Amino acid sequence: MASTFIQVGVLVPWCDKLAKESANRIKCQIYPAMQLGGTPAQLYDQVRDGVADIVWTVAGYSANRFPMSEVFELPFMMTNAEATSRAAWDFVQTHSQHEFKDTHLLAVHVHGPGYLFTTKTRMNTMADFKGMKFRAPTRPTNKMLGLLGATPVGMPVPEALSKGVIDGAVIPYQVVPSIKVNELVKYAAETDPKYNSLYSTVFVVAMNRAKYDSLPADLKKVLDANSGREFSASMGRIQEADDAPGRAKVKASGVAINVIGAAELEKWKKATGSLDDEWAANITKLGHDGPKLLQSARDLIKKNTK
Repeated sequence: MASTFIQVGVLVPWCDKLAKESANRIKCQIYPAMQLGGTPAQLYDQVRDGVADIVWTVAGYSANRFPMSEVFELPFMMTNAEATSRAAWDFVQTHSQHEFKDTHLLAVHVHGPGYLFTTKTRMNTMADFKGMKFRAPTRPTNKMLGLLGATPVGMPVPEALSKGVIDGAVIPYQVVPSIKVNELVKYAAETDPKYNSLYSTVFVVAMNRAKYDSLPADLKKVLDANSGREFSASMGRIQEADDAPGRAKVKASGVAINVIGAAELEKWKKATGSLDDEWAANITKLGHDGPKLLQSARDLIKKNTK
């Protein structure tokens, strides 16, 4: 969408900076809302195949393609979006560059904390999930909801909420106004801000490899200086900052907001801990040291969190 925060708050300023530092030799033509055709699930293939020079996409749209990077989508991994985005970039550079070998990677980042938005039930304890139907955006989050006692449903949020197909959704505040969730729910449950986030989603900014390789050295230098670790961190920081106006709209709509404390979240973490083991076992089957990589992801987040 042309008016989304990612275009207005990140991509346009980034493109302006590239143009300025390259004496207008690097120029962007942005095609929002899938104007080049295809579906969101095809975005990574589009940049790989040269349909687009650069894409911003959710890694999980390409099912099973980036299993190692999915570690940052496990429950209670993320601290804040800026720190976790730096950690995600560092992790990919150290452990999983092979997952992105078909493109030239410019950024890896996550969004702000995901919260619970419900139509009829105020979420306070794990018992409240029983019998609830929730929509979640990622494979790990769907598994998490199942372990907490809910039934995950794959369906667009606004339609599912308005038709009563689901009882709630897990999304960050930043997304709420654009899909009018604040007009469809009665309750919002946040998690203790001192506790790791319930979930997050991994995004990537990838460039067609042949296009990058075709650039002269001086333009590669400009692009390299404006991509990578700090670009990843800035995308996470800017996206999380957009949670505040989203929360304000939720509050203005009369949605009741409560905070779930750390003691209760400990129970949720214990109930979903098997997902960490499952991820590690899957990565080990792929020929890597799953437990070691899981610990590496945790250590990188801790190292980057101030």
